[in-house]
Amino acid sequence: MAGCVEGDLASLTGLLTAAGLSNASSIGEFMCSKFADVSSSLSTHTLAVDNIYLLFSTYLVFSMQIGFAMLCAGSVRAKNTMNIMMTNVLDAAAGGISFYLFGFGFAFGRSQTNNGFIGSNFFGLHKMPNETNGFDFSFFLFQWAFAIAAAGITSGSIAERTQFVAYLVYSSFLTGFVYPIVAHWMWSIDGWLGAAAVTNRLFGVGAIDFAGSGVVHMVGGIAGLWGAYIEGPRIGRFGSKGQPGMDMRGHNASLVVLGSFLLWFGWFGFNPGSYVKIVVPYAGSAFEGNWTGVGRTGVTTTLAGCTAALTTLFGRRWMTGHWNVLDVCNGLLGGFAAITAGCAVVEPWAAIICGFGAAWVLMGFNHLAPKFKYDDPLEAAQLHGGCGAWGLLFTGLFAREKYVFEAYGPDRGHGLFMGGGGRLLAAQLIEILVVIGWVTATMVPCFYLLDRAGQNFAKADSVNASREGSRNNREMQEAI
Repeated sequence: MAGCVEGDLASLTGLLTAAGLSNASSIGEFMCSKFADVSSSLSTHTLAVDNIYLLFSTYLVFSMQIGFAMLCAGSVRAKNTMNIMMTNVLDAAAGGISFYLFGFGFAFGRSQTNNGFIGSNFFGLHKMPNETNGFDFSFFLFQWAFAIAAAGITSGSIAERTQFVAYLVYSSFLTGFVYPIVAHWMWSIDGWLGAAAVTNRLFGVGAIDFAGSGVVHMVGGIAGLWGAYIEGPRIGRFGSKGQPGMDMRGHNASLVVLGSFLLWFGWFGFNPGSYVKIVVPYAGSAFEGNWTGVGRTGVTTTLAGCTAALTTLFGRRWMTGHWNVLDVCNGLLGGFAAITAGCAVVEPWAAIICGFGAAWVLMGFNHLAPKFKYDDPLEAAQLHGGCGAWGLLFTGLFAREKYVFEAYGPDRGHGLFMGGGGRLLAAQLIEILVVIGWVTATMVPCFYLLDRAGQNFAKADSVNASREGSRNNREMQEAI
């Protein structure tokens, strides 16, 4: 309707002219203007509905911060509850400022050279909203909720060992620079790695990471892996020869279960919400559209998590001889982390395979962790890093061509087992490797410097305390 001109009403104007109405052209112009008004109104309503959907998804994703807080609080010892709750608040606060100032621009900024590595505008939300790129404030808010989720994953790995100042530094660095660069590679239309790119996609197809198994979960998990490794295990966690030492299980299973359900609830914004727009009909169909993909994505997310939870339940029972609700909750979340990459492009039956594999990946990494004296109170690196990597591989095997076309458009790859050849699987492998490499190259120096600074502060405090004690002793002797 928006392209209506008087000529479109030639038959009508001809009848009007034959009837002796000399102003037939004016009547046609008037009618076209009315149709244009209707079209404009419908477009405005479509934008409003899409933004409401995106904001609602944002609120769901942000509610995951409550889930992270409850999960962390229940997984640490009681004496450290306030510390870990503080770090969860700092995730949102420090991450909000750093993502506003730098992160969003690095992730989604565009330049005239279409830089595939890093964005170069929209810093401090300059020139937002931006009609050219289709960015409104709701899109920034949605992406901020994703960024702080990555930081929340890392906080779980290094729980009970981090000072607030150090946490502020690495959390701001992760949300303001490390995470946004990976997001640009995968989700920007200029990115060199992802299927979202308009041109020059990797291997001609680009990697598929729809809602962030790699971008969010692997980034947070690998960062947590290095943070926990550099800081070392908690005192008493292992004996002098590496054997298991003090039992440091979380103090409150009820909070862990509550946090897991809140995260499950939030994942319905995390995965389906990544469509960003819901009022997008599919070509050749009067019934299906993005609303169909949103519903299917919710189904695949649910099935993967449920399968992983049940697999972990019986797997751990077989290994240990006990039923353990904490293991089941982590298995559930591992299934969610894995399906996040391919949630929009796989069949529901394939999601069950994804969840089954994620459970064994998680249990396998948890079995290896003590052998390397690795201490992660929430199993965050194993869960998000390991299961996130499995989710990327799974997508390269099971992505369906029809769903890929609906989510990304033509000329993208689909799964090896679905007749798509090996290009998509190769792109998925490259994403895994570059995420590991990038996070390692950036976060290892960050954690190392923070650890050294923390040791120096601790030594200075110890010396000052010793001097203060000596002075008090001298004063007491003089008084005597």
